[in-house]
Amino acid sequence: MHIHILGICGTFMAGIAVLAKQMGYRVTGSDAHALPPMSTQLEEQGIEVWQGYEVEHLEPVPDCILVGNALSRGNPAVEAILENNLPYQSAPQWLYENVLREKWVLAVAGTHGKTSTSSMLAWILEQAGMSPGFLIGGVPQCFGVSARLGETPFFVIEADEYDTAFFDKRSKFVHYHPRTLVMNNLEFDHADIFENLAAIQKQFHHLVRIVPGQGKIIYPSGSQALQDVIEMGCWSETETMESSKGWQAQLLEDDGSSFEVCFAGESQGRVQWDLIGEHNVSNALSAIAAARHAGVSVEVACEALSTFKNAKRRLEVIAQNDTVTVYDDFAHHPSAIATTIAGLRAKVGDARIVAVVEPRSNSMRMGAHKVDLAPVLSGADSVRLFQPEDVDWSVQSVVDELENDAHLFADVQALVNEFEPNAEQETHWVIMSNGFFNGLHAQLKTKLEASDE
Repeated sequence: MHIHILGICGTFMAGIAVLAKQMGYRVTGSDAHALPPMSTQLEEQGIEVWQGYEVEHLEPVPDCILVGNALSRGNPAVEAILENNLPYQSAPQWLYENVLREKWVLAVAGTHGKTSTSSMLAWILEQAGMSPGFLIGGVPQCFGVSARLGETPFFVIEADEYDTAFFDKRSKFVHYHPRTLVMNNLEFDHADIFENLAAIQKQFHHLVRIVPGQGKIIYPSGSQALQDVIEMGCWSETETMESSKGWQAQLLEDDGSSFEVCFAGESQGRVQWDLIGEHNVSNALSAIAAARHAGVSVEVACEALSTFKNAKRRLEVIAQNDTVTVYDDFAHHPSAIATTIAGLRAKVGDARIVAVVEPRSNSMRMGAHKVDLAPVLSGADSVRLFQPEDVDWSVQSVVDELENDAHLFADVQALVNEFEPNAEQETHWVIMSNGFFNGLHAQLKTKLEASDE
């Protein structure tokens, strides 16, 4: 059977491709932008990827065409499918019908932390001997691949609230039918498809509605947005995070590298790991709670997290010498930017932090978060903001608002030229973007390595 995937280099669609290949299907795909780490993963899996969305890619006609949500009417491949009545389906629907239907699905939803929490949860189940399947919107370094079928009924999935396809505007996660559901947090995002927070809450409640009565929903007690979702109606067991009756963490190190895990006020175990930041501590609590619902003891979960390596692009060190460290971070929402900087600050103390931000997400390009950017960037010593050509507003307004050292760049090469790989004081450059950033990461790495030579 031949499956062709349109938009195959997206993080979700690339995972679908890997699963289909493991199931024995012939898998090919098309995409306008083939970028690492997903393009690298597809190449390693021996999956053929064609550039663009040419009609010729659909000849001979595949048995099934999976259409990614990045494609819309007017796309030549989409028009050819409709005009010729070719067999097509959304990837989330295909995933449920072919993989998830018989599984115990553990889904992780929320505005932030989905990839990290899903990766932690999959690793905990793996270390507990449960060999789970998973599909994660990144490449967990513990596994080296973003998706696999697994060998048991347990399947961990990153549950994205983005829409399913041009012909199905429901959130992708309503197709997953989870038995264990983690909702990490909920803020306004995806301004290109959601009018306001209430619209997102409605989709989250659709998800809550399909969790079985003996399933479990895990969410933070301090999130009013999620509490509102639960109060719309909940028919499942619940456990709360960061509450006296639920799960709590007591930091043993200010940077979050060591913490005590408590449930209902009683100590359950301790985690000592390489990650930093209170946001990752919260992610870990969610993963521990979800694993416990699937039968893993807290003790085993804590031991597993001690060896956990986060997904790529989550404050990932990509280059380093004696005084300068360069990080790649996926943060592209003000709250995520704030937690990334705060976590790094807790680790490095008074060392100099340079925050480099590309406002690339759809919400960022539309200016939905522009008023929130300056406050969250104030924790860095220096800020470098990029003005992409397709951003609909002037990023200079954020620079003008910042009181710390802040500069605007319209050219990546100018940013590279300013990079000092031999700084006299300890300096940490954090590149925050959900995209390729015009090759900035690789250029800074090359410049730093060349200076060492």
